[in-house]
Formats: sequence, structure tokens, C-alpha cells
Amino acid sequence: MLKSAQIIEETGDDGAVVRLSGSVAVACLGDLPDRLDRIAGPVAAIDLTDIDHVDTIGAWTIYRTARRLGCAITGASDDARRLIDEVGKFEEPVPIRPESATPIRRVVGQIGEATITAGATMIGLIGFFGATLVASWQLVRNPRRLRWNAIIQRFEVVGVSALGIIGLMSFLIGIVIAQQGSVQLKQFGMEVLTINLVGRLTFRELGVLMTAIMVAGRSGSAFAAQLGTMKLTEEIDAMRTIGVSPMEALVLPRTIAVVLMMPLLGFYASIISIIGGGFLCAVLLEIPPVTFIQRLREVVPITDLWVGLIKAPVFGLIIAIAGCFQGMQVKANAEEVGARTTAAVVQAIFLVIVLDAFFAVFFTWIGWN
Repeated sequence: MLKSAQIIEETGDDGAVVRLSGSVAVACLGDLPDRLDRIAGPVAAIDLTDIDHVDTIGAWTIYRTARRLGCAITGASDDARRLIDEVGKFEEPVPIRPESATPIRRVVGQIGEATITAGATMIGLIGFFGATLVASWQLVRNPRRLRWNAIIQRFEVVGVSALGIIGLMSFLIGIVIAQQGSVQLKQFGMEVLTINLVGRLTFRELGVLMTAIMVAGRSGSAFAAQLGTMKLTEEIDAMRTIGVSPMEALVLPRTIAVVLMMPLLGFYASIISIIGGGFLCAVLLEIPPVTFIQRLREVVPITDLWVGLIKAPVFGLIIAIAGCFQGMQVKANAEEVGARTTAAVVQAIFLVIVLDAFFAVFFTWIGWN
């Protein structure tokens, strides 16, 4: 049974000492707070050596008295000292409203946070790319571990299921390019150059670029959501527990599928876009399809086709790596899945456009223009 708290005032060499004994708990306090409040003389210390038990209320009473008298607390056990320190932290005033920062300081702070986040994400993405290369090398050394069923399934999800939306988008883009180009060229009486515009722009740039953007929004987001959900439900941790590498089982099949399907989808999109441009030229400019195809063969060099086919697998690699990386970063709650999915799409599209700019400069530099 706990004994009620008692107070003993003593005079030592360093001044008065208040010794507490018994239990300083809410059930045993009694009039202890009032008696402590009546102590007014100079006190050097409050001694807790004889304390049997202390709870949060007792710790707060001791801390408040020591702060009022301006004295030290001695003889406390480790648990009592820890509890008194914790209740003492709540004595500090908490601002109801945060301090308002100036607009310049707020903008600079946001730019700094965005820069730090971008740098950390880029470092993580490079590290994830390195882990993918290591896993790929392991599969090269042991091809029997390659999961063909998973790759073929991703072929259908990434490629076959996307043919409809990519075809429709490409057909409309071809029509738009031809229509806008013919309107501008008509001012100079050079409507026939619309074929040049449609052919070169489609094979060289827009066919593969728009396909990459569509695949990033469709498949890249799906990769991030799928892996994020698996990470949230601890399926990936379970795979590691049973000795299955998530990189080999989840990341590599998706990456291989996208890398292999992107050239095919890019070529398919370019052909459909050419058909859309030829359709508009036949309707508005009265250019027969035979003339359109013949002119197309004359003005579009084969290097334009190679430029698109070279860029396509690189774009596919970026999309797959970004989607899988963001999915593997999901933690804590379901809200992270949505945030990481959005980040995967934005990151993939940004990197695709940046790489496309580098490719444009590079191919012009080597003479493929």
C-alpha cells in the first residue's frame, strides 16, 4: 500500500532543504500542493531520495514548486527524473498561430525545399537504376531466373491494351499538324510542304514523344500504384522473406516489357499519325494518297525513322524506372500511393522531354538533320 506524501523541512550547509517521502501520486497527494505553496523561504533543493512512487500529477507538482522557489531537484530516481523533465517541456508556451514569414522568405524557402527534394529524388533514381543494372546482370548470368510469363503479361498491358488510345491520339495529332501547317503555308502558296511537315515531324519527334507521354501516364502510373500497394500490404517484404528478389520478380519484367514495346508503339503511332495527316491532305488540300506517299518517300530520310527508333527504348527505360522507383518508395499510408503515382508520371514526362532535347542536339551535331 502506498504511503501518503510527507514534507520535512531541514536546514543544511547550503540552505534549507525540503525532503519529500512516501508516494507523490494523485491518490496520495492530499493537501501536499497547498503545503508546498506555503513554503516561501529560500530553499536550496527539493530532495526526492525517500520518494516511493511518483506519477504525472506528482511530477508536475514537484516541478512547479522547484520552478517557483528557484531551487534544484535532487535524489530523484531515473524514472522520476525522466518524468519531471517530460512534464517540464510542456511549460514552454506553444504559439497558437505560426509566425508569418515575408513573401520573399516564403518563396525562397519553398524553392530550397523543392531543390532538396529534387536532388534527393535524383540520387535515389540513379541508385535504383544501378540496382536494376545489377539485377539485370544477375539474370544475364543465370537466364533461367528470367520470368517470361510476367514479361509477356506486361507486353499485353503495356502494348496491346494501349493500341486503341495511342492510335486515336496519333491520328488526331496527324490531323492537327496537317491542318495547322497547311493554314500557315497557304499564305505562301506552299501547301504541298504540309507533307514535309507531317512526315518529318511525326517520324522524328512527335510520334515517339507523344507515345512516351501516353505510356508514362498509363503504364508508369500503373507501375507506381501496383508496387506501392504491394509495399503497403507488405507483400514485397514477404517476397524478401522467402528469398525472392523484388527487383527480379517485379521491376525487371516491367522494365523489359516497356523497353521492348516502346519502339513498336512509337512506329505504330508514327504510321497512324501519317495516315491522319494524309487523310486531311486528301480532304482539304485535294492531294491524292498516291501523291502523298510518293512525296513522303522523297522528303523523309531514313535517318528520321532511326532517330525515333533509337529514342524509343531509352524513353521506355526512363518511364519504367521512374514508375517502379516511386512505387517502391511508398510508406506509411494509402495517401502515399496517390502521391507517388503522381510523382512517377511527372518525373517520367519531365525526364523524357529533357532527354528528347538532348537527343535533338546530339543528332543535329552528328549530321542526322
